[in-house]
Amino acid sequence: MAASVFASSLYGQLFTTGDVGRLWSDSAEVRAMLLVEGALAKVQGAQGIIPEISAAFIHRSSLEVQIDPGGLAAATATNGVSVPGLVTAFRKAMEAPEHAQYAHWGATSQDIIDTGLMLRLRQTLAANDTTLRTILTKLSHEAKAHAETSMPARTYGQHATVTSWGAMLAQWGTPLADALERLPILQDASLWVSLSGAAGTASALGSQAAETRAALAQALNLRDPGRSWHTDRGPILRIAEWMADVVATLAAMGHSLIGLVGSDCAEVRLGGAGSSSTMPQKQNPVSPSVLVALNHQMAGLRASLQAASAHQYQRDGAAWFTEWMVLPQIALCCASALETAGALVENITPAPTRMLDHLGGLELVHAEALSFALCAQMRRADAQAATKTLVAEAVKTDTPLSKVARAAHPDLPTDLFTPDAQMGHAPADARAFAKRVADL
Repeated sequence: MAASVFASSLYGQLFTTGDVGRLWSDSAEVRAMLLVEGALAKVQGAQGIIPEISAAFIHRSSLEVQIDPGGLAAATATNGVSVPGLVTAFRKAMEAPEHAQYAHWGATSQDIIDTGLMLRLRQTLAANDTTLRTILTKLSHEAKAHAETSMPARTYGQHATVTSWGAMLAQWGTPLADALERLPILQDASLWVSLSGAAGTASALGSQAAETRAALAQALNLRDPGRSWHTDRGPILRIAEWMADVVATLAAMGHSLIGLVGSDCAEVRLGGAGSSSTMPQKQNPVSPSVLVALNHQMAGLRASLQAASAHQYQRDGAAWFTEWMVLPQIALCCASALETAGALVENITPAPTRMLDHLGGLELVHAEALSFALCAQMRRADAQAATKTLVAEAVKTDTPLSKVARAAHPDLPTDLFTPDAQMGHAPADARAFAKRVADL
């Protein structure tokens, strides 16, 4: 499995995956499976299922033996699974057949692969946790600092009402805080051990099969599901869903930043933005674009994993093979989005003057506030109609809405067209987000 979210090394730095990348290499997969084989032997030795001296030898060997993944390629191609070749290579490398014969006792390939997968997913989620906290810390600090930095809110790409830059940051960060809070629950519900034998019945594991599975779970610090999950890909789907949600949230931030840094808006600047090969004046929003692109990729991966989650009978090679191709890319896609966002949030600088300028002009951003202010003088429907008439006049005469409205209605509140007075609970939202992150 390639430890890159992109097929070409040319773009490896554009879609960087950080430390998570090494967890999805062939070497990491082999190492994880060996750890499972060693832990299984140790547990079975303690239970008297295999000789304890052999169990100790196998366990120690699993920590010391180095197996080249390339040497397993031919056997994997023939068998459709890597474990038979791995077990053969492992037993040979131990150079002690009297002990090696007990390696992989009663387990099946899927037990070793799925449990090894969970070990790598646990490390991946731990790395995601760390990066998420870094992103949230930066967003929360900036949200608190700019809780009252007023700017236009936009719906359908058009000015709507007044919000604050701090509230915008909180809008991006709050779903990430939700994801971080859900992570321990996800880990407990999904990081499962697998030990169910050839067809999920544990027939070769003996009368202590349930106890062995529980002990293996404890040894590897995974959860014992109390059953076979060979064809139940729920744990995989839940983890992938969490990752997809994180990527979607970061893509939303990317989408908005692409607009905010645009030449016609320029309410935000990005340090280290990309340059054009022919237009020197341009600073392209490369990192935000990466976030959006990764979400596009995630959409396809998510659909493929969903299709692959339906297994036929007790084992389904086609479905399982599809999962092998798709799940690593999902993990790497999420890691790349988090790495990209982590660097991006360190280089976002708001332009408050530009934001304030956009709240001026014809002041149409205050139209909703005007319509509600007029409700003190007339029915709601009439207030909305009157506001539309005033907006049309402001546009037609190129006159600020405040001047047009006060000419028609002199008794309007004095702060009606003051941005700071029209932010609603945007400043409170920003500060609440900052406090929430500080308490995580």
